Amino acid sequence: MDRTERFYKIQRLLTQRKFVPRDTFIEELGISRATLKRDLAYLRDRMLVPIEWDRDQNGYYLEKQGGASQAFQLPGLWFSAEEVHALLTMEQLLERLQPGLLAQQVRPLRERIRKILGTGDYAADEVSRRIRILQMGARTVEPANFQALASALLSRRRLKIRHYRRGTDETMDREVSPQRLVHYRDNWYLDAWCHVRRALRTFAADAILEARILARSARDIPDKVLDAALAPGYGIFAGAAVETAVLRFEPVRARWVSRENWHPQQEGGFELDGAWLLRVPFSDPRELVMDILKYGGDVEVLAPATLRLAVKEAIAAAATHYQD
Repeated sequence: MDRTERFYKIQRLLTQRKFVPRDTFIEELGISRATLKRDLAYLRDRMLVPIEWDRDQNGYYLEKQGGASQAFQLPGLWFSAEEVHALLTMEQLLERLQPGLLAQQVRPLRERIRKILGTGDYAADEVSRRIRILQMGARTVEPANFQALASALLSRRRLKIRHYRRGTDETMDREVSPQRLVHYRDNWYLDAWCHVRRALRTFAADAILEARILARSARDIPDKVLDAALAPGYGIFAGAAVETAVLRFEPVRARWVSRENWHPQQEGGFELDGAWLLRVPFSDPRELVMDILKYGGDVEVLAPATLRLAVKEAIAAAATHYQD
């Protein structure tokens, strides 16, 4: 039983019985005395549930107000931040789907999501109107190409792709064995084994100009190898060789950054003056440099020297546009 279920069961026990002994709560909820104490304190202090303790009756009860027992009801919406984000994101994505082969399958799914959103005292339309999920910076992927990527990935076939490299403004042909499709920061990426480079590579799906499924079977890379090669470093363009970036954020900016999650293995701590020192593993610096630059003068790269130089050069290049 999760915490939300416990809260509703506590409410039900209190409204059904005049007094509820502590042991009854513990037995019905299957929790420890310490957990019960925390739950009751949360309901009192945060949800303003008028729970009181009667020493003579040796039990908890709902306080009488105005001469009658208050019929207190917990709010109907008990979603966590992650649950609200997931439900609304799914609902918005399904709404954007154009009529097609999946129309009949998608309709009941969307209706089910909206029913969940409308759980309790709030209508789904009100939830959608009051809570917004903004998706910024998404790049369009050619539908036929994405279908080819997904089909080859799941049928374990190789792909012949024509990929546009934005950094060098050139187009290259590659034969790849698709391993994973990754949705990251509102965009799709393909993790694949490149048979030309004989190494794992990540391709932005929107930069794949053509994709053709081949008859040859794809080479399978074990999940452990994929994770070791692509997961350790910062950002989508990861790699096996990992360095540690040491970033110092000014005290004012530290109030925000100290609560941000940049990487699962990050380490951070406040300095005496209130600055935030953040250590982040990375392999490919491209995305990390862009994220550092958005903080302007509120951050300094302390290490390594190569990353510090890359940021310095990027700042110098930007400054040339503002010399008038």
